[in-house]
Amino acid sequence: MSKGHRLGRRFGWLWGAYGASALGTWLAFGAFPLIAVQVLHAGPAEVAALSSVSAAVGAVIAVPLGPWVEFRRKRPVLVAMDLARFAALLTIPAAFALGALTFLQLLLVSVVVGAADITFRAASGAYLKTLLTDEDLLLANARFESTTWATTIIGPPLGGAAIGLLGPVATVVADAVSYLLSALGIRATGGNEPLPERGDDGSVRAGGLLDGWRYILADATLRPLFFNTALFNGLVMAVSPLLAVLMLGRLGFAPWQYGLAFAAPAIGGLLGARLARPLVTRFGQHQVLVASGSLRAVWPLGLALLGPGTGGLLLVMGVELGLILCCAVFNPVHATFRLQRTATERVARTLSAWAVTNKAMTAVLTAVWGVLGSLLGPRTAIGLAGVLLLATPLLLPRRAPARLSRPEAAPSGT
Repeated sequence: MSKGHRLGRRFGWLWGAYGASALGTWLAFGAFPLIAVQVLHAGPAEVAALSSVSAAVGAVIAVPLGPWVEFRRKRPVLVAMDLARFAALLTIPAAFALGALTFLQLLLVSVVVGAADITFRAASGAYLKTLLTDEDLLLANARFESTTWATTIIGPPLGGAAIGLLGPVATVVADAVSYLLSALGIRATGGNEPLPERGDDGSVRAGGLLDGWRYILADATLRPLFFNTALFNGLVMAVSPLLAVLMLGRLGFAPWQYGLAFAAPAIGGLLGARLARPLVTRFGQHQVLVASGSLRAVWPLGLALLGPGTGGLLLVMGVELGLILCCAVFNPVHATFRLQRTATERVARTLSAWAVTNKAMTAVLTAVWGVLGSLLGPRTAIGLAGVLLLATPLLLPRRAPARLSRPEAAPSGT
């Protein structure tokens, strides 16, 4: 296994760019729901719609971008997506300063950021696979995961303090600037990236993303993992707006307490990311994937017991600590497994199909849980999601693949 410095200068710039954007993201954690609740006085259904509608429309916009990304150099695409997010986010503080901020604008910016995020993730996976060997992918993904959780520890408390001192849109400005820094870092990676070959007719077809879904569904190990992650992520994200409404509204937690509840447990993320490689070395990739994927499902049900005061804050922190620890082991192993199982010339389409499905599932479940939160109350809806999450381990791949490298020949529908 390669040591850190052997991953090279280009990966170092990519890692730095990732760190900058991750810090901005966590500085602005919960910024849109907070603005919707405290500035625009939105209710549970509107806050849920902010997440669900933007995710759905963003996914639709991203559908034709997957095949388009596949046949272009990935570095310019990554830079363009960062700049698009930078420009979109800056419209929020501008409108707020002019007293013209509306819920519709929050929704539109969320759509642009969501579509750019899907496209960025697809291109970044393909780009990473061109930079590193399969043997180094787990190390790289573990570093990304560690960075995510390190910025999670730092970001929300600082973001909460910034909101208290500078107002509700301060962290949106920081998030926008982080995407600009990310674009500069990715540009600095340099190198000569070859232009991917097109199809026989030299065109990018609308059906290209369907090839990504066919590719996933044709693989006996990618297929169950695909459904597992879509359902798990969708249910976890669906309760996030309800949790924000419950904590910031009905239970009266301050913004800094809300940020602290998700920042402090991120120490589990650092630990989990550090454990991923040793666990895979000792027990094997498949065993770690299934064990961590199963254990992460048992924690969210505890959020249904959330109450006010110090006890409620400690409960959220305890649940999040267990959830994050398990997810931090699962995520880099899952990301590595998926890249290793996917042929290089299909990575962008496959990751786009994966991300679009996750966004669509999140949109549907968030909308449903927004309605459930209004009808049953946020606490009951959160508990129902926790019960359903207990069933998600049934969708994990039961058998280890015969080999990690995905066969090049797969049905493409072409």
